[in-house]
Amino acid sequence: MGRVRVRRAGDTYELGSELGEPLAVVSGFLAYLRARGCSPNTQAAYAYDLAHFFRFLDTECISYQEVTPPRALRLLMYLRAVPNRSRARRLRLVPVVSARHEPAAPALAPSTINHIVSTVSAFYEYLILAGQWANIDNPIVTVPDHERARVSDRYRPFMGYASRQRPIRRAVRVKTPQLLPRPLSDGMVQQLLDALRRRRDRAMALLMLKGGLRPGEVLSLHLEDVHYGRKRVFIRYRTDHPKGARTKGRTERVVDLLEPEVLLAVSDYVANERPRDTGSVHLFLVGGNGQRRAEPLSYQALRRMFTRRLETLGLREPWVTPHSLRHTHATKMWEGGMRELSLQKRLGHASPESTRRYTRVSDAVVVAEYLRAIRGAQQ
Repeated sequence: MGRVRVRRAGDTYELGSELGEPLAVVSGFLAYLRARGCSPNTQAAYAYDLAHFFRFLDTECISYQEVTPPRALRLLMYLRAVPNRSRARRLRLVPVVSARHEPAAPALAPSTINHIVSTVSAFYEYLILAGQWANIDNPIVTVPDHERARVSDRYRPFMGYASRQRPIRRAVRVKTPQLLPRPLSDGMVQQLLDALRRRRDRAMALLMLKGGLRPGEVLSLHLEDVHYGRKRVFIRYRTDHPKGARTKGRTERVVDLLEPEVLLAVSDYVANERPRDTGSVHLFLVGGNGQRRAEPLSYQALRRMFTRRLETLGLREPWVTPHSLRHTHATKMWEGGMRELSLQKRLGHASPESTRRYTRVSDAVVVAEYLRAIRGAQQ
């Protein structure tokens, strides 16, 4: 079949050989994802994951119909040895050095490997549903997750405790580290805000920093989403951004902005800098006098602006991205006493596990008990 490649046509993706022949079974799976309403980013992730899987099948000289649980284990070992040759989206350190003292290509991240295995499992679930899989069972075996079942605040069955549903996990998986979000320090935040000369850039930064909005949510805002009198913005599910910026998930929410500087910055941008001779409904547009003037701003443009400012200030770090402003907001809110459920609703997290990351950054109860223990030891 030759080396498989992912091809893109607009918002659709296709997996095929070097000769241009599409894989019909994968095309059906990707069409199924589109029918479910999955975003183009999700379709792209599944297509690239399956590209890894079909390359593994080529090395094993087997077809997808011959995959068994033992061969699924070989898939895991294969993925552990695959170098990550995709272009990095952010600066990162590569400590691995080859025998010739040349930097070696970084390996796939554990989370990436687990996502590929999850995609392969979903692919076989689709084959079973579509009647294209002769076997009854999915070759990606699942086992009960007794650890999660014992922790009551991490798992809730769909029908409560009346349900017999129990948490499961895939037997083929890689252990992943639980990384902490890294908020910006007060000094870094102030330097960044002082360096943002454009009203547009300052307004976007404050919406992420003071409102906890995701970059895609900021770029997807329409003029009508900002309610100055009620001091809030509406995060709505939309797919109309011409540059592909999207909100995450389909759950709309309201974000209150009671710190006056945020909406003042947005109002200042709209009144004094946003192009007026345009019928665009999007809030943040390209300025200046170039060919792309008045077009909706893309995420790539936002990231480039953010990176240039950081490099100018000498603050460029691998973990400092536009999304780190949202991490900073969430950490500040938790340290200020906001309850976990309230913070989850404000950030728009579907799972409490996503919000719980910030409780590990600075737990007020742990700090209070630590100080109490110090005082008790000194008596």
